[in-house]
Amino acid sequence: MSDRTFAMFLGAGFSKWATNLPVASQLFDFEIEPWGSRENKKLELVKSIKNNWDIHHPDGLIEQFIAEALNFPEKSRKAVLWYIVRRLSEPFIWKEFHSQKWRRHVLMIDEYRKFNVPGLVKTQNFIQRFYTPFLAGIVTTNYDMIVEYALGSKIFNYGVRNQMLIGRGPYPVSQWRNPVTLKGDVFLAKIHGSISWDDHAYYTDGRRGLTGDALIVAPTPEKKPPACLKNVWDVAERILRDVTRLAVFGFAFNPYDAAVLNLLKRGGSNIKSVLLVDVAPRKERVHQLWPNVMIISCHSPEEGESEIQKWLIQQQSN
Repeated sequence: MSDRTFAMFLGAGFSKWATNLPVASQLFDFEIEPWGSRENKKLELVKSIKNNWDIHHPDGLIEQFIAEALNFPEKSRKAVLWYIVRRLSEPFIWKEFHSQKWRRHVLMIDEYRKFNVPGLVKTQNFIQRFYTPFLAGIVTTNYDMIVEYALGSKIFNYGVRNQMLIGRGPYPVSQWRNPVTLKGDVFLAKIHGSISWDDHAYYTDGRRGLTGDALIVAPTPEKKPPACLKNVWDVAERILRDVTRLAVFGFAFNPYDAAVLNLLKRGGSNIKSVLLVDVAPRKERVHQLWPNVMIISCHSPEEGESEIQKWLIQQQSN
């Protein structure tokens, strides 16, 4: 990948801009539509748990609540984890009347109906601006499938080209018999897991965002990756290893994200230039990782168009 000179790193602020998914501090807004009595009971349980915790921790952070929830009795722990992935799946749930009953699924990677999701077209346009022969890959801390939707299965892979996914192809369902493979050459490393993964497989859609059995690293202070995601972190380090330019969107470089910061510092030792897209760019934190790096910072792509274009032109000329 020596000729692939730049990469993208996407944090929670990117998904907030893209499709208005909540960042950690907004996660427990309970803005989901329960599907039947079972989900409604789960939702009410999580509301009760969170309200009780808030009473005893009026100044507590969401990350602290989740860290404690992971040690709750199994029913409560599973309910909180279900809510997290369910909330991040909400905008991408498709409902249809089929075989005399209503059914639902989280949209498949290549499904054309994904473009009904507000913000996804602008997001696709933004990401594909960076899709050039120089792009080594994309690293993200997000569980959602926004990047997959934006690129499509012909552009990206999870670290192995022609990897076969489990599940259906794009609508119509005539694609059931044709396995979906990731044919692209852009690496995508989801270092905190995905609503489309579990401990056993990678899927064509975000079905694990409905069941709650997704392979994710919950947003807690000083979170560390489980051993089952080691290969994903290896892909992330491979992406960063040779790049000299990095576009960072919506990542705050918080000190409690020590494992991610170490990954960036270790893997990105050759980085010379950073495009920092954030409502409150933390330049000083970037310089703590890379003291001599050149930084171009801006707000959202709408406001920061000139700075983004300037950085892209510089990338193409070097």
